[in-house]
Amino acid sequence: QVQMMESGGGLVQAGGSLRLSCIVSGLTFDAYGMGWFRQAPGEEREGISCISSIDGTTYYANAVKGRFTISRDNAKNTVYLQMNSLKPGDTAMYYCATSRYRYCSDNFRVETKYQYWGQGTQVTVSS
Repeated sequence: QVQMMESGGGLVQAGGSLRLSCIVSGLTFDAYGMGWFRQAPGEEREGISCISSIDGTTYYANAVKGRFTISRDNAKNTVYLQMNSLKPGDTAMYYCATSRYRYCSDNFRVETKYQYWGQGTQVTVSS
């Protein structure tokens, strides 16, 4: 049984930083790309980043490029999202997701590319 658990969310002031973590169990972690999505109230869930399984190739949505950094530690079955220069518009529930594929690509924002999802961790950025 695959389990995914996000942590690290919370309340932060604009300009601050948070580091999200997602630990995965029940599958061969280093065989799959990993993504982060977010969903703000009243909006659709959007893909924000993806990291490939072995070579670590990364992709970012324009809204977070230059501020967020995705990384992974295959020895710990964990994917991270370092979020800097946070803005009120970053307020959302953040989800990690396991790709169906080893490598991410330009279509990393398509939800059907992912097979497993975490329960989410809330990030709130105050102005």
